[in-house]
Amino acid sequence: MIAVWILAFVVGVSALLLYRAHAWQWLLATVLWVGAGATLGLTGTIATAVLSVVFVIPALILSIGPLRRAWVTAPMLVKFRTIMPEMSDTEKDAIEAGTVWWDADLFSGQPDWKKFTALPAPALSADEQAFMDNEVEHLCDLSNDWESTQVWQDLPPKAWQYAKDAGFLGMIIPKRYGGLEFSAYAHSQVVMKLASRCSAAAVSVMVPNSLGPAELLLHYGTEAQKNYYLPRLAKGEEIPCFALTSPYAGSDAAAIPDVGIVCRGVHEGRETLGFRVTWSKRYITLGPVATVLGLAFRALDPDHLLGEDDEPGITCALIPTKHPGVVIGRRHWPLNAVFQNGPNSGKNVFIPLDWVIGGQAQVGKGWRMLMECLAAGRAISLPSSNVGYSKIAVRATGAYAAVRRQFRTPIGKFEGVQEALARMAGNLYAMDATRRMAALAVDLGEKPSVISAIAKYHVTERARKVVNDGMDVVAGKGICMGPNNFLARAYQQIPVSITVEGANIMTRCLMIFGQGAIRCHPYVLKELAAAQTADETAAVRAFDDALFGHLTFVTSNIVRGALQGITHARFSSIPSGVAPELHTYYRAVNRLSTLLAIAADVSMAVLGGSLKRRESITGRLGDILSQLFLVTATLKRFEDEGRPEADLPLVHWAAQDALWQAREAFEGVLANYPSRGVAWWMRWKLTPLGLPYAKPSDALATRVAEIMQTPGDARERLIAGSYSPSPEVDDLAYGEIVFRMTPEVTAIEQRLRSAVKEGRLPVMPQSLPELAAWVEHAAQLQLVSNDERRLLEQYADYAARAVAVDDFPADFGRAADMRRAEHYTPTDEALTP
Repeated sequence: MIAVWILAFVVGVSALLLYRAHAWQWLLATVLWVGAGATLGLTGTIATAVLSVVFVIPALILSIGPLRRAWVTAPMLVKFRTIMPEMSDTEKDAIEAGTVWWDADLFSGQPDWKKFTALPAPALSADEQAFMDNEVEHLCDLSNDWESTQVWQDLPPKAWQYAKDAGFLGMIIPKRYGGLEFSAYAHSQVVMKLASRCSAAAVSVMVPNSLGPAELLLHYGTEAQKNYYLPRLAKGEEIPCFALTSPYAGSDAAAIPDVGIVCRGVHEGRETLGFRVTWSKRYITLGPVATVLGLAFRALDPDHLLGEDDEPGITCALIPTKHPGVVIGRRHWPLNAVFQNGPNSGKNVFIPLDWVIGGQAQVGKGWRMLMECLAAGRAISLPSSNVGYSKIAVRATGAYAAVRRQFRTPIGKFEGVQEALARMAGNLYAMDATRRMAALAVDLGEKPSVISAIAKYHVTERARKVVNDGMDVVAGKGICMGPNNFLARAYQQIPVSITVEGANIMTRCLMIFGQGAIRCHPYVLKELAAAQTADETAAVRAFDDALFGHLTFVTSNIVRGALQGITHARFSSIPSGVAPELHTYYRAVNRLSTLLAIAADVSMAVLGGSLKRRESITGRLGDILSQLFLVTATLKRFEDEGRPEADLPLVHWAAQDALWQAREAFEGVLANYPSRGVAWWMRWKLTPLGLPYAKPSDALATRVAEIMQTPGDARERLIAGSYSPSPEVDDLAYGEIVFRMTPEVTAIEQRLRSAVKEGRLPVMPQSLPELAAWVEHAAQLQLVSNDERRLLEQYADYAARAVAVDDFPADFGRAADMRRAEHYTPTDEALTP
């Protein structure tokens, strides 16, 4: 009987912890358990008294609010304030800016799958689809990486003018101001398709729509500012840029040294209140061609002309670049990416107060404005452009691998090449899923600071892997520059994406977990806010609610994690109605979400304020959160697209790869944890049987590689939304054309094997020039029909074009006019000035 009584204690405590029972439920359960022991004669008088002191009285104190707050919460609040990490005002703004969404569920240890399955599928409106099919297609026709980089060092003039006239620079601007008023998903689709053709086109379009003054004006501008600037921006009459980064303040943008001192000055013939601004900025995209400069600076008010604050803080203003004192026009040259980018500066430039975005009311609020708006832009711009780069890499490399032969075999049949192709296709599937879900968050009204950081970091890092693998597969063709090279410019320029909008090392180590641990956690931000509350009574009450909510949250996750550790989460909940073959991935997300929640809470408790300096640990914890987001985005994409069975190899590869990386991150946390005892406890308690997540198998990789090299719906969905030129526009089209001809040619080759074995016909030659003679021979023997002969002759011609490598005259590159290069005829009549 006593064993049953003790078992009841263990089960009862576990259940109360798991289901996060209230204090009065703990009190009731404790009284019943102690009373049962005494009634059944299992405990004597002394033992019952001891148990009452140990269990009943603490439960009673905790269940009475005033006693708990006075005797427990208030002392703990004092202690918490001493260990709480110090945060500057800019850090607070960065953490509090934006919103949390599905990332909070993944951080909770118990994702709400009903909410997840209720999320809509991203889709284009009829107007947006028409724009994609017509205007975006035409802008792609007008621009390409070779012409932009080698001839114009910019977008061709015709492309620039068309982008302005067709409304590309005003996609996010409402129709009432003359803009297109596109959704975030449409914006993402446009940038992605442009990037699959020309990086300069993609960047020139995405910056005004995501990181420029238009977004700041829409959210914070005065009516006068909106009415003046937004119509001009929508029509392309104004070219915007935004200047934030300084030589001595890159990722730490809050430390910008650029200052504006409040003073009185003369503007347009009258004295007015304003700022005398001195700044030096660099890396400013569209800066050299901008007509209106968005500028971030620190506002100083030593004479208190605006109020009592000596230093109101970071402020954002719009300055016409023709304004006296603005120095603009020089260019940087970022790895041969020729989108306009350069420095600008000014010294003691007077600007009126009404040039501040939002007017006087927004002086000093610029940092929070930027944090909220940059989150939305980061969720769209770089994820979309890097998916675009990767789609052209996957499209063209897959076609090349199917057509290019070595040892009488398409190179895509070799296992070593298949391994690289599988990584390319599998990574692209997950990247595109992540891009779609990040854009959906923005369309649902979120300002996803954590999700945007995840999307930016992991999509750009995977894009680097995709392009690198593509370069390995195409080999010599990939390293010889020219119009026929579809990979080299992306290979050169991927590091630009890695660097901008928050360098990836900083994004991984500081932003994803640093913001996620506070913003996504249901209680940490509340605890911090309570500790900073001036009213002590209110502070104690708020801290009490947050603290005990936090304790029940932690203990519930520990119990759940222990149960999942011995069952591999086989009994955890999954959403109803999802594909049965993917149930294991939903359960894996449940388990890793629980492990992340526990590891984060344990790390905050053990390391306290020093955690933010433990970047190797925070980076790995952020990796777990990121990979969970990638897995769930992958699962959602499969459901959104109607569960096409042909796509299952891609889904399995992407999900297994992300889960394996999450496992490696968790193992890395434990292997390098500062407290070996705590690491041992987490391993023993939470993963007694290990984590069963492995890398995708070779067999799965082969199936994925076959999708990439086989014409069909699965490949089309993988590269959907990318640009494919016609032969009239670009010879690159021949790679895709000959790829689609390959199955018919292969069928003819197989049919003629008997003639080869009989000696009537030699083996089909690998050399494309020799193929024409072989076809003539087969036709003379009447082994192929006239239609087949024409097909084989076209195949030989197109395949030669597809595998061609450019060569140039000896003086190429030294000529003053690059148009003299052979093999190339520009579409415009004159070079830009």
